[in-house]
Amino acid sequence: MSTIAKNQTQVNERIRAKEIRLIGQNGDQIGVKSKKEALDMADRVGLDVVVVAPNAKPPVARIMDYGKYKFEQQKKEKEMKKKQKTINVKELRLSPTIEEHDFQTKLKNGRKFLSKGDKCKVSIRFRGRAITHKEIGQRVLEKFAEETKDIATIEQKPKMDGRQMFIMLAPNADNEK
Repeated sequence: MSTIAKNQTQVNERIRAKEIRLIGQNGDQIGVKSKKEALDMADRVGLDVVVVAPNAKPPVARIMDYGKYKFEQQKKEKEMKKKQKTINVKELRLSPTIEEHDFQTKLKNGRKFLSKGDKCKVSIRFRGRAITHKEIGQRVLEKFAEETKDIATIEQKPKMDGRQMFIMLAPNADNEK
């Protein structure tokens, strides 16, 4: 017995069940028929028998034009992909002793990313003995979050990860375009 992939639909001769619950081309219930009877009925009208609910007892099949059905499914999937929004995570790196002008430049970039709908990971890399003063880095991150609170929400509070501390900011729902 061959294995059928999850997305492979059972059509006509590929149907494995001996008996199927058949639905006509207009949506009317025909009843439980043998595979051969169903194929004969579909052949008379020039259509295919397609299993729409393979897990039911007995499986539910429908008489329809399989080519048209497949085309409609592909069209729906294409529409779903168009509507799907991909969220990118942009990273900004700061240092605990960042100067005001550099901070403003990074802030401007962060605001640009957030306004485009991307998430923003702001991280501070501690080098050398600076790691002994984690509170300085935390203040910088909190200041960044405070400056962007009108367009972003904090998704993850400041957190240490090895020698770096980071905060995750997500754009507000009403802000996205």
